[in-house]
Amino acid sequence: MTDHTVKKNPASIPHSIWPAEALRRAEKEAADSLGLTLYELMLRAGDAAFSVARAAYPQAHHWLILCGHGNNGGDGYVVARRAVAAGIHVTLLALESDKPLPEEAARARDAWLEAAGTLHAADIPWPEGVDLIVDGLLGTGLHSAPRERVSNLITHANHHPAPVLALDIPSGLMAQTGTAPGAVIHADHTVTFIGLKPGLLTGKARDVVGRLHHNALGLEGWLAGQTTAITRFDASQLPEWFPPRRPTSHKGDHGRLVIIGGDHGTAGAIRMTGEAALRAGAGLVRILTRSENITPIVTARPELMVHALTPQALDDSLEWADVVVIGPGLGQTPWGKQALQKVEQFRKPMLWDADALNLLAINPDKRHNRILTPHPGEAARLLNCSVAEIESDRLHSAQRLVKRYGGVAVLKGAGTVVASETGWLGIVDAGNAGMASGGMGDVLSGIIGALLSQKLALYDAACAGCVAHGAAADHLASRYGTRGMLATDLFDTLRRVVNPDVIDLKND
Repeated sequence: MTDHTVKKNPASIPHSIWPAEALRRAEKEAADSLGLTLYELMLRAGDAAFSVARAAYPQAHHWLILCGHGNNGGDGYVVARRAVAAGIHVTLLALESDKPLPEEAARARDAWLEAAGTLHAADIPWPEGVDLIVDGLLGTGLHSAPRERVSNLITHANHHPAPVLALDIPSGLMAQTGTAPGAVIHADHTVTFIGLKPGLLTGKARDVVGRLHHNALGLEGWLAGQTTAITRFDASQLPEWFPPRRPTSHKGDHGRLVIIGGDHGTAGAIRMTGEAALRAGAGLVRILTRSENITPIVTARPELMVHALTPQALDDSLEWADVVVIGPGLGQTPWGKQALQKVEQFRKPMLWDADALNLLAINPDKRHNRILTPHPGEAARLLNCSVAEIESDRLHSAQRLVKRYGGVAVLKGAGTVVASETGWLGIVDAGNAGMASGGMGDVLSGIIGALLSQKLALYDAACAGCVAHGAAADHLASRYGTRGMLATDLFDTLRRVVNPDVIDLKND
């Protein structure tokens, strides 16, 4: 047994992601175009959730179903009716309200009552023997922390030993942002309907969504004809970014990359960036650093070309390079500041990370040939706000970064967000908690820099680099667990990931 939990979504999950508000509008448009009622879609949603619950927990014979006062609760009524018809004992707790139920949810509740179902008050003691909880309390329309009655039910469910299956989204999780301003269901499985919502993939999602299932409710044809503003990126797309190389290719075909950084005491950062670039396929990698770092770096990885960072060496290297990465271990002394001031004028693709970002926050400028790779703390400095504000809406924060600084922004974290100033927006569905260790960002910078040197466009290099980085870590975690994973552990696995035509990671 290993001590990790790698939340890997199945291949059936789509790559298109819908903004939550847009999806609510699209649901009615799709139903109208196909001659369906919204009630028919609710019946299909309940059937889909029942099928997942039955397959995941075939031995569960007493289901507790929590129904809120909205369409999410309506889905719960359908699940309850299906479960009783299958011979399962159901206890249904229904939240009451002074407001009438939405039309479709009211029909589902009436159908439950007509099938001899019983509505129990939400505050009754929970019965003994419950072996599955179905969460139909709150749907995708949540905009604030759950109220006390709902919060109490969520807390009770989270402390109950029975597993939880959430309908559409775990109650308390924001569908657009993935934030949880109050109590939130910790689901073992979530069945989402029609389209993916951003909040299922970023923010707090990985802590609470569990295994994610998707059902389009028969709207696949209509959905295929639509375009969405947000894309999910995962390891299944690696072959698109990493085609086989021409047999006659040579090192000059794969780019000349210069990496600048490694102030006193940070030789490790710049060395990891350099080796990651080599492992990701860069043709030639030159490091400019403190002279004291040259011997240890060359000894550890002789394939790297390492030089002391001097004004002349920097001028020569910028003339030679196809791509520049600056920031790992750069520091904020005049030594690093002067290098960054020179690099600012570089017209080819470049990536800024770590202290380059901290210096940029002090003297902001806008560049269209640059990728920024901040973690939330660095993003907060770049936008002059709090980390909490960054995390409250990660997609919007990434968009704010590119609006202010240009190019492409990679907002790192669980569910990394990639945004371009041209409007493209992606969520990276790869990686795990083992990556919460020092040096991982340095490795990512090297990977993305290598892909830029191999002529990928800024946005593609950022997305592909983040997926390759996460996929390498996922492969390691599946073998050894997440605890104790080191950034340098990724190197050998990274080499496998960037050669998807040679090695099938699923079977390796």
